[in-house]
Parts: sequence; structure tokens; C-alpha cells
Amino acid sequence: MYYTSPTDGYRLAYHKNGSGRPVVMIHGSPGDSHEYDRLAALVSARAMTIVPDLRGFGLSDKQLDNGSDVFSRDGQVKAVIALMDELELTDAILVGYDIGGFTVQGVAHKRPDLVAALVLAPPIPGVGRRILEVSPVNEFWHATFFRTTLVEQVFDGNPDAIRALLKIHLDGWSGPGSTVTDELLDNMVKGCSAPGAFTASVSWFRHLESNPVSGYAGETVPDIGDRFDKPVSILWPECDPLFPVAWSDQIDRFMSNFSLKFMPGVGHFSPTEAPQLFAAEIFAHLSGEWRADTAR
Repeated sequence: MYYTSPTDGYRLAYHKNGSGRPVVMIHGSPGDSHEYDRLAALVSARAMTIVPDLRGFGLSDKQLDNGSDVFSRDGQVKAVIALMDELELTDAILVGYDIGGFTVQGVAHKRPDLVAALVLAPPIPGVGRRILEVSPVNEFWHATFFRTTLVEQVFDGNPDAIRALLKIHLDGWSGPGSTVTDELLDNMVKGCSAPGAFTASVSWFRHLESNPVSGYAGETVPDIGDRFDKPVSILWPECDPLFPVAWSDQIDRFMSNFSLKFMPGVGHFSPTEAPQLFAAEIFAHLSGEWRADTAR
């Protein structure tokens, strides 16, 4: 495990393996870099993999004395850019899902000079105000709950309570017959149990621009010439209750150069559940064989 120099007073812990083109993988919440162990093992034979723990997660710094802004989407984007600049990474393939997907899209928009391509599972642009319908509101209850002081009063520093809460997420969001649920749960609880750690890990949701409900509800469609034009592989799980496949119908209003593939039987934790599918997309970008679905 390596550590970056501090940015805003926070270091990122990261794994680095292999050599060649950089592939940067960003985990979801409330996970850490462990989510990419299988995928990084596949990819590091053909590229250099860099897999950090975001601020507030895993072995990265998570002190709360600087407030929660450092754990917001903008704060995490800043930290990943600082990591890439420190390691002098360019022409990188960025991989993400969950809050990691939001983060790598933010990096690509803010610093396109660092990025060659993205490999994403949801969240993907185009959901809009559908996020406020009854079913999504029921699924995204955590996005509101994590904004309450019950996090500090009941869950922070309480491993049993954290396990019970996170088990609800894993049981409800994993694909049918998933074999990774127990392993992910044990690792998540281990990473979130120290005093202050769980609060840090959910602080993303305490910012309007980071919270997926408020973010999607305020989403605006760009002018056609302003759509994101970097190559993007989109892998959409068919069994993710947070992001139903019907929400894939508006992507071309936000992106002009993408491919879309669906993953049967795969749930929300898709890089862990189906690492081989992500590896295939990464290899296609590395080899130059990747093609967009159609000209848009």
C-alpha cells in the first residue's frame, strides 16, 4: 500500500501494480479498494492499475476535524486529480461505479487532459426527475438517512449496528446468487467501525451536489455540442434495484461516444460480481479495438 502527499490535509492510500497504460479504479460507498481486487488482478497483467481508497474510506485519512466538505464529490474529485498529478498519470482509463462512477466522471469533466476513456457502471447521466418516483425514493432511502445525526448517535463506532445496516444494502442490491456478499460485508464493517470512520464514509451524501437524489432531480440536458465526447464503455447491471435498465434510455442526450452493454444476473456491486466483463472493456480500450455503438 502506498500513500499520496496530503491534499487539503488528507492522504489517499492506494495500490499500484503492473506496468504500462494507467487504469485507475474508484470504488463505491461504503466500500474501499478491496472491491477491485479481482479486476485489478486481471488487468495488471496488461496495464498499470492504480486503486485508491477515497477520502474517508479504507486506509485513507478520515479525520473529521476539517468538516465534511473534503468528503463531498468535489472533494473526492480533487483528491483523485491530485493522485494522478502526483504519479504523473495521463492517457488513463478510469473505472468507476456508485460514488466512484460520479467521481471519475467529475475527474474527466474537470481534467479531460488526464483521461483517455471511461469504463462505467451506474450512476450514468439521464435519470433526471425519475429519481423522485415512488420506487426510486424507496430504494434511495439511505441517501436521506445518511444526512441525519442518527449516523453519529447510533451507528458510528458501533460495529454490530453498522453490520446490520450494511447487510440490508448488500442483501437488497446484490445480484441473485451473488457469492461476494459476505466477503464485501466483512470488509465494509472492518473499514467503517473505528470511531469517526462511518461518519466519514457517508459524508458524501450530506452535500446537495453529491447526493444522487438531489443531483439527478436537478439534472439539466447539455446542448448537443456540449455532450461528453470521450470514449465511454457503459456496463449496466440488469439486477440493480437502484438503477433499473429503463433508465438507460437517455444516455445519448449527455454522451456522444459510448457503448452500452447489459449484464444479466449482476447486481449493484458489479465490478466485484462481474470483473471479467469490466476487464474485457478495459482491454478493448487498451488495444484500440473499442468502438462506440453508433455515431451520435
